[in-house]
Amino acid sequence: MEIIDAHAHIYPAKIAEKATEAIGAFYDIKMAMPAGVPERLIENGKKAGISRFVVHSCATKPAQVRPINEFIKREMDEHKEFLGFMTLHQDLTEEQVYEEVEWCVQNGFKGVKLHPDFQKFYIDDKSAEKFYRAVGDKLPILFHTGDDRYEYSKPHRLAAVAKKFKKVNFIGAHFGGYRCWNELDCYTGLDNVYFDTSSSLPFISKEKAESLIRKFGTEKFFFGTDFPMWDAAEEIARFNALSFTERDREKIFAENLKGLLKLN
Repeated sequence: MEIIDAHAHIYPAKIAEKATEAIGAFYDIKMAMPAGVPERLIENGKKAGISRFVVHSCATKPAQVRPINEFIKREMDEHKEFLGFMTLHQDLTEEQVYEEVEWCVQNGFKGVKLHPDFQKFYIDDKSAEKFYRAVGDKLPILFHTGDDRYEYSKPHRLAAVAKKFKKVNFIGAHFGGYRCWNELDCYTGLDNVYFDTSSSLPFISKEKAESLIRKFGTEKFFFGTDFPMWDAAEEIARFNALSFTERDREKIFAENLKGLLKLN
């Protein structure tokens, strides 16, 4: 069965260990991998049967945006298994956002990844609307969503922009709301919101995970590991422990994402 990892972080070798440690400290979680370098992602994923990987990194300053996107582009060129998602920053001007989106579209990027809690902006803030205007229907936007310690990425904020910007396809990471899984009713009826399974299955019951996937539809979910946080084989085992048919697994492991990203 084909498996695509819909959520993986990578970093240049010189900062990979420090960046991985920082993420672990932010979430108070022991990271499965000591450094989120591209080669380790491929090695760990392919051992578990993963053939392709959505890769991204996060800009916490405007000046980091183009260097990070250039890094992701180089890694896409070197590793054909990689599906690059670009980064943006809320302090870019609207013109700069449009230019960056156009550059990334021309260079084969498949989506946008934003982390409001790291970048410190509200998903539904006016300052973020330039992202949605610039992206339109060109690329889906993957958001880190949820965290009961912060307000930036709460599920109701993503639901609000999905209602306002109906041409944009949004992906709510972590079942649409990390540690806020009881606040997800706001997504009901939103055709342009999808979800990934990353950094969720270790924290919620099998019954809760199954209920949420069935509630929003098996066609709306993508499998993700959140590398380097979790081991790929362990995450696949957690997902396979859920009571879904082989057909549903095929959709969540690969087919749904291939449809959204228009992959062969």
